[in-house]
Amino acid sequence: MSSDAQAAPEAFRVAAEEWRPGPVETTDTVTALPASTFAALLDEPSPVTAAGDPLPPLWHWFLFPSVYPQSALGADGHPADAAFTPPLPERRRMFGGGRLSVTAPLRCGETVTRRSSLASVRTREGGSGWLLLVTVRHEFAVADDVRLVEEQDLVYRRPEDVVNPAVPPQPGGAVPAAPWQFTLTPDPVLLFRFSALTSNAHRIHYDRPYATGVEGHAGLVVHGPLLALLLLEPPRRFAPDRAVETFRWRARRPLFETDLVEVRGEPENDRAVLRAGAGRAPDAVTGEVTYR
Repeated sequence: MSSDAQAAPEAFRVAAEEWRPGPVETTDTVTALPASTFAALLDEPSPVTAAGDPLPPLWHWFLFPSVYPQSALGADGHPADAAFTPPLPERRRMFGGGRLSVTAPLRCGETVTRRSSLASVRTREGGSGWLLLVTVRHEFAVADDVRLVEEQDLVYRRPEDVVNPAVPPQPGGAVPAAPWQFTLTPDPVLLFRFSALTSNAHRIHYDRPYATGVEGHAGLVVHGPLLALLLLEPPRRFAPDRAVETFRWRARRPLFETDLVEVRGEPENDRAVLRAGAGRAPDAVTGEVTYR
């Protein structure tokens, strides 16, 4: 064990050394309604309306809803003891990023099996305190045909280490133009609808007094998964005939209900560089797709 790991908070160290949850398998059927609901949230026509229509990349996040008894939720709205939630007495959770590999799309009407497992868990000391970094791997198969492989990076912190200063004033000037771009206003209604679509009861997305008074945010927080999905909108809208083979994304800073989310994409031969942020502030989330 490294000296860094030895210096980590006890609960983090124990989780990194001893917590090894077993794999989980679940099944769901792709229907048109969740995709139509998300498309409506974006004021876009749904690309999934009938059996056989392919799901756009990452839209499988609307499958496999996690439903927990009310008594199983923690004070923050997250399940207190889910399959891949580390056994920490107190924690703050956020999406750190992820990777997706697409062999073939999932299609409306298909029955899909998701096989989930813990890929890694480790500690790291960041600029504002200790982090527990958890990576969960998911495989999505139709019969024996694995169509998607996804890894999600989740970051856990101690409440006392979380610092969320108010968003500084944005400098003036126009955002540099990109070949692909669009904007989205993440108002409370949109955030609430996305929480409902993804069965996400985390209070930072809909409970402003909790988000600002308990977790210290500048307002309601835009979901990390929503930002990842928005990164994939430029390829879907502006290059609809190109099949995404891989997608990598990383969350860098939070966005809030007061921010106008600006999504930009720059196509480069067999890939596209993607970013989203607010005004001229540093990018909140960045990513890249490669095409088949």
